[in-house]
Amino acid sequence: MLLKKAWNISSSEITPKSIYLSRRKFIAKASGAAAGLLVARTLSEFVSPSQTVRAGTKLDTTIKSPFSTNEKQTLYNDVTHYNNFYEFGVGKEEPAEKAKRFRTSPWTVSVGGAVRKPEAFDIDALVKLAPLEERVYRHRCVEAWSIVVPWIGFPLNALIKRVEPSSKVRYVAFQSLYDPMQMPEARYAGIPLPYVEGLRMDEAMHPLAILCFGMYGQALPNQDGAPVRLVVPWKYGFKSIKSIVRITFVENQPPTTWNLAGPNEYGFYSNVNPNVDHPRWSQAKERRLGEFFRRPTLMFNGYGDLVAQLYAGMDLRKDF
Repeated sequence: MLLKKAWNISSSEITPKSIYLSRRKFIAKASGAAAGLLVARTLSEFVSPSQTVRAGTKLDTTIKSPFSTNEKQTLYNDVTHYNNFYEFGVGKEEPAEKAKRFRTSPWTVSVGGAVRKPEAFDIDALVKLAPLEERVYRHRCVEAWSIVVPWIGFPLNALIKRVEPSSKVRYVAFQSLYDPMQMPEARYAGIPLPYVEGLRMDEAMHPLAILCFGMYGQALPNQDGAPVRLVVPWKYGFKSIKSIVRITFVENQPPTTWNLAGPNEYGFYSNVNPNVDHPRWSQAKERRLGEFFRRPTLMFNGYGDLVAQLYAGMDLRKDF
């Protein structure tokens, strides 16, 4: 069932060999110029000391990621006007309107729990923690729609290595901001708030999982999770928690909002799996925003060659 190996962040265990070799295949396909940038530039060249994270701010200090898909990107207007953000309304069009005055500055992300170096990051300090990359990822919602977005961020494992979790840590827990004064629609959300999520440590350390600060070349719009969100492309979109204010490293599996709201419908893992239907609809096909016809849903959202080994030996119908 679940992996029981103790987590010690050492040079030999940060990235499993299979993931490393898969990433080498991606990098081999990337242009020589992009690879040269990865090697030659320093952190200060990637992240401007004056870079700020405010909705609409241009993030022009990014590098292209070899993990990106070359699929057609979804239109910016579609991605910013069809959202699940229940704190700003349950309708897909509501967040774009009702999050306009959402304040994302000042903003602090507190990182703690069983770590050697707990820290509270101002958002502008957090964005400078590692080189920003543009990663064009597929993003699949459990409601059978999907998008392809050029997210901007850096691997979550950069933050994890910074705070040095204890060897006893098995999970990472995340919490969103919940401010009833700014989010009056949240009273009708029908889910417990503040919104919480979690990953197993090997999932959190995987290079595909990123802390995201922007998309389409600029900082995240409020309705898309400003100023910082999680993006885990092989899982359904609700795992990519928005507007993060707290990250906690824990020994036991943390609660997650949708699992609390409907445990028979939403599991802890929430991996994209076309063979496990939601009780109220099929997950076998999806509709890409901006397209009319549905397409087959891909196992692990098409990232199976990179992540399937994380779940070796697990029953993916039971551990959904």
